[in-house]
Amino acid sequence: MAAGNVNPFNLSDSDEEAERRPSETADTERSPSDGAPGPPPGNPFSPPADAEPPSLLLSCSRTSPSGEGISVSAAATAAMAGSGETRVSVDVIAAQLLRDQYILTALEFHTELLEAGRELPRLRDYFSNPGNFERQSGTPPFPSICCIPAHCRLSLCFSACLCLCSDRAGSISTLDSLDFARYSDDGNRESDERVAVLEFELRKAKETIQALRANLTQAAESEVPSQERKNFKSSPEIQEPIRPLEKRALNFLVNEYLLKNEYKLSSITFSDENDDQDFELWDDVGLNIPKPPDLLQLYRNCGSALPLPRDMVDVAVGVDFGELPGNYITQDPPKKPDLSQQVCVLVVQELEYQISLLNSEKQSLAEQIKKLQRCVCVCVYVLYGGLSPAFQQALLSFCRMSSDSRLGAEVSRIADSEESVMLMLGRCLPHIVPNVLLAKREELIPLILCTACLHPEPKERDQLLHILFNLIKRPDDEQRQMILTGCVAFARHVGPTRVEAELLPQCWEQINHKYPERRLLVAESCGALAPYLPKEIRSSLVLSMLQQMLAEDKADMVREAVVKSLGIIMGYIDDPDKYSQGFELMLLSLGDPSERVVSAIHQVFIPAFAAWTTELGTLHTALIPSLLARIEKLLTQGEHGLDEHKLHMFLSALQSLIPPLFAVVLQNAPFTSRAKLHGEIPAIEVTRFPRPASPLQDVATIIGSREMLSALLLLYDHQLEHEGTTGWDSLLWVVNQLLPQLIEIVGRINVTSSTCVHEFSRFFWRFCRTFGKIFTNTKVKPQFQEILRLSEENVDATAGNGILTKATVPIYATGVLTCYNQEEDRKLLVGFLEDVMTTLSLSHAPLDSLKASFVELGANPVYHELLLTVLWYGVVHTSALVRCTAARMFERPGSNPITRPSFASNLSVCTDHCCEYKLIT
Repeated sequence: MAAGNVNPFNLSDSDEEAERRPSETADTERSPSDGAPGPPPGNPFSPPADAEPPSLLLSCSRTSPSGEGISVSAAATAAMAGSGETRVSVDVIAAQLLRDQYILTALEFHTELLEAGRELPRLRDYFSNPGNFERQSGTPPFPSICCIPAHCRLSLCFSACLCLCSDRAGSISTLDSLDFARYSDDGNRESDERVAVLEFELRKAKETIQALRANLTQAAESEVPSQERKNFKSSPEIQEPIRPLEKRALNFLVNEYLLKNEYKLSSITFSDENDDQDFELWDDVGLNIPKPPDLLQLYRNCGSALPLPRDMVDVAVGVDFGELPGNYITQDPPKKPDLSQQVCVLVVQELEYQISLLNSEKQSLAEQIKKLQRCVCVCVYVLYGGLSPAFQQALLSFCRMSSDSRLGAEVSRIADSEESVMLMLGRCLPHIVPNVLLAKREELIPLILCTACLHPEPKERDQLLHILFNLIKRPDDEQRQMILTGCVAFARHVGPTRVEAELLPQCWEQINHKYPERRLLVAESCGALAPYLPKEIRSSLVLSMLQQMLAEDKADMVREAVVKSLGIIMGYIDDPDKYSQGFELMLLSLGDPSERVVSAIHQVFIPAFAAWTTELGTLHTALIPSLLARIEKLLTQGEHGLDEHKLHMFLSALQSLIPPLFAVVLQNAPFTSRAKLHGEIPAIEVTRFPRPASPLQDVATIIGSREMLSALLLLYDHQLEHEGTTGWDSLLWVVNQLLPQLIEIVGRINVTSSTCVHEFSRFFWRFCRTFGKIFTNTKVKPQFQEILRLSEENVDATAGNGILTKATVPIYATGVLTCYNQEEDRKLLVGFLEDVMTTLSLSHAPLDSLKASFVELGANPVYHELLLTVLWYGVVHTSALVRCTAARMFERPGSNPITRPSFASNLSVCTDHCCEYKLIT
C-alpha cells in the first residue's frame, strides 16, 4: 500500500490484519519446529537452529515516551499467554510498537526481520516515508542518536542506512544482498573488489544520513520563539540572528562568487575556515532547498521584487507531493501585505472594474452602430428607389476614379492632422521633385525643409535633405543662397544635435562632387551652419573638412568659399589648441596662387583670426611677432635673392592686423572706463582712417559702434598729447618693441627693390594713418629722425652703406611724411628730400635711396609739383655737386616733369660754369 495511506495509530489488535494478508500471517505463525524458514545458511548473523523464535529476538529494553520501561519479549510472552496456543502475529507487534511511538524498537525489529529475510510491509512503508519523521505539532521529535544504547547503535545505523537509502543506492537494499560467504581470506580478487564497492557505497550512505540528521537537528534547534520574532518585528534595529541553514547558503554563494571572479586564494582560505561544509555540492546546504541566484544577480535585483522560487525536490529521494501528509519543509508564515500593497491592490481592482464598464459600454455602442448602419442602408434603399448598396457601388465605378495607383491612394486619402500632412509630403515630394523644371526647383525648398523639420521618421528626413542638396544639378549663386537660407532656418529650428546628425552627413557626401558648384555649396554650408553646430564638431570635423578642401580643391571659387567659411569658424571657435592650426591655414591661404583666395583671406579670415587671438590675448604676443620673425628670416635667407612674393605675403598679413591692433590699444587704454556715449559726440572724419578692405577691418565695427569709437578717439588724442603713455601696456609694446623692430627690418631691405619699398611704404602709411597724427608726430617720426640724422657722418662714402643709402629714406619719405597732406606736412617732406640730396651729394654717396624716393612719389601726380620744387632747389644750389645730383634726377626713366620748371633749369645751364653739370644736362 502507498506510504501516504499508512496510519499506524488507528490499528486494532484483532486478527483482521492476518486475514488481509493470509500468506504473510501463515508464514509468521509457523513455529520453529514446523520448519519455519530461517535465514540463509552461511549467514553469520542468523540464529542457530535451537534459538528462540524471531519474535523473541527483540530483547533490548526501550524507554517509552512516557518514561515507562517495557520489554519486548515480555510483551510477546504475555500476548501468547492470553491467546492460548495461538501465536501473536509480528504485524500486530509492529503495529503496537508504532502506536506507542517505540520508533527505535520498531526500527530494530524491522532490521532483524530484514536479516531473517522476512520483510514486514507495515514497517517497510513506515520507515521509507520521510513524512513520518517531520516534526509536527503534538508529535515528539525523532530521538537523537545519542539516546540510543551503545550496543544497539551499530545495528540501528545499518538498518537506517538500508531503509532510508533504498531509493538512492539501488545496489544495496537489504543485508541479504551482502554475500558474506564470499568474504574469505583466500585472496580472491573479485571478492575484494565487491567488498570495496560495497564499503564505499555504505560510507556514502552513512554520510548522507548524518547530513540529513544534522540538518533536521539544526532546523529544530534554530527555531526562534514566537515572542522573539515579535520583538524583531517591533524593533527593526535589532537584527534577527542568522540561522545555520542561511549561513551555509550564504557561504556557498560567497565561495561561488570568489571562484567566478578569480579570487582563488581567498576561496581556498574561505573553504579552510568552513571545513564542515562541502562547497562543491549545493545539496550539502540542506534538503529540498532550491539554489538561489548568484550574488551578482541578487545585488542587481535587490531593488526589485525577486521571483518566487518554484517548489523543488531532490529527484534521488523520489518524493511525491501527493503522498506527503503535511508541509514537509518548514516555511515562514506568510507576511501580511503592507499599506502600500493594499492600496495598489485596491487601485488595480478599481481599474479592472472601470475596464469592465468600458468594455460593456463598447459592446453597447457597437450594437448601436450596427443598428444605425442598418437604418442607413434602409434609408438609402428608400431614397434611391430600392437600389442596393452593392448596386450603387457598381454604378459609381463608372465614374472613372482611380485609387489603385500610388498617386490615386494619396489623393483619395485626405490628411486630417499636422502629422498626417507631414507624412503625406514625405511620401509625395520624392516623386514631385524630378518632374519640376530645374530653373524652378528652388520653389520646392520651403516644402522640403518644412517636411524635413517636422517629419517623425529619421529615414524620411534624411531622404528629404538628400533631395535638398541634390535639388539642382549645378546651382547658381541665387539658388545656392536659397538653399543656404533654408539650411540655416532648418538649423535654427532643430538645434545642434540634429544639425550634426542630419545636415553634416549631406555635406560630407558631396565634398568630392564632380561639379564645382556642388562643392561650393558644401563649402558655403559649413560656414553658414557654424553658429548652430556643437562646439566640438565645429572645431574638429568641420575644420578638417574645410582644411581638406582648401588643400585639394582645384576650383578657385571653391577655395575662396572655403577661406571665408574658415574665417567664420575662427570667429566661433573656443579651443586655444587650434591656434597653431589656424595660423598654418592663414599662411597656406596667403600663398594661394588665386587672387580671389588671397582677397578672401584679407577680407574675412585674418580679421576673424585676429579677433579670436585678441580674446586669447595673443595678438601682440604671438601672432604679430610670428609674422615679423618670418619676415626677418626671409630677409636673412634672401641676401643674394629675396623672395619678394613671400615678403609681400607676410607684410600684407601684417598690414591687415593694424586695425585689430589699434582696437586692442583703445580697449586696453587707461581711459576706456571713462568713455561715455552721453551728450554730443563729434563725428569721426571721413579721412581719419584708411579705407578698410572689408567691414571686418573697420575699427568701428571691431570696437562696436562709431559712437563708441568717437568717444575713445577723443580720449586717445588727449591722453597722447597731455598725459603720456604711462601704464598703457599695449601702446608701450607698439612704441618700444614693434616700431624699433620694423625700422630695423626696413634698414635691411635692398633699396633697389621697388616692390619691397612700395610694400613697406604702404604699410607705414596705413599704420600712421590708423594710429593718428599725434601718435605719428610724437612716436613714429622721432624714431626715424633719430636714425636718419642728416649729416655727413651718417654716410660712408667709401662703402656706400650708410643709413641714408638704405631703404629707410624712401620708406620714411613716402610712408610716414606723406600720411597727412597739410602745408606743414608738405614743407617737412620737401625739406627732408632737399637735405638728403645735399648730404648725399656732398658725401659722394650713391643716390639710390633718393632715386627710390622720387620714383615712389612720382607715381602719384599729386606730388609732381613737390618733386620739381626739390629739383629746382638742387639746380640753383651753390654747390656744383648738388646741381649735378639734381641733373641726374632728370635721368630717371619715365619722368615727365612740368615743362616750365624744366625749361627754366635748362636755361640756367647756359650760364653755369661747371662743365660736368653741362654734360649731364
